[in-house]
Amino acid sequence: MKLVILDRDGVINEDSPNYIRSVAEWQPIPGSLEAIARLTQAGIRVFIATNQSAVGRGLIDFDGLFAINDRMRRAVAEVGGRIDGIAYAPDLPGEGSPMRKPEPGMLLDILRRAQAAPEDVPMVGDSLRDLEAARNAGVQANLVRTGNGRDTEAGLDAAFGPVAIHDDLAAFVDAWLARQG
Repeated sequence: MKLVILDRDGVINEDSPNYIRSVAEWQPIPGSLEAIARLTQAGIRVFIATNQSAVGRGLIDFDGLFAINDRMRRAVAEVGGRIDGIAYAPDLPGEGSPMRKPEPGMLLDILRRAQAAPEDVPMVGDSLRDLEAARNAGVQANLVRTGNGRDTEAGLDAAFGPVAIHDDLAAFVDAWLARQG
C-alpha cells in the first residue's frame, strides 16, 4: 500500500509564530482536508510527522496536543478522509533528538511501521527542516508554498538537490495522484 507523509503546521493547518496551543487555534488551510480525503479515497495511507516543541516549552501539555490531533482527525473524517498515524517530536531545538526534524527519526519510524520503501514515499512540508528530514530519510522531498513555504523556497539553492514545489497541499495531491496513474 502507498503512503504519504505530511507535516502538520503550515501544510494542513495555518501556522503561528506563537505555536498552535489549543483546538480553537487549529485552523485548516483551505482545501487541505479535502486533499487528504482524496488521498484516502485513492487507497493511500496518510501519516503526519510534526515537530511540537510547544510541548517541550511548556506552552501546551500532551492532553492539549492530543485534543488538537483529535480535532484534525475528526475534521478530515468529516470530508471522507483518514489520518493513519501521527508521529510527533515534543523536543526543543538543539536537544539532539533523533526524532525532531531535520533528523529522520520520525520518518524512518513511519516507514518501518508501514513497511514502506523510502524511495516510494513523498514527504510534504513547508520548511527547510522538513525537506532535510525527507532527504535524510531517503524519501521524496516536496515543498508547499503555504505556511513558511514561500520563505523556504526563496532560500533554497541548487546545492540542496531536487525538491518538487507546489502551491499548497491540494496542488501536491493533484500532481502526485496524476503520476500514480
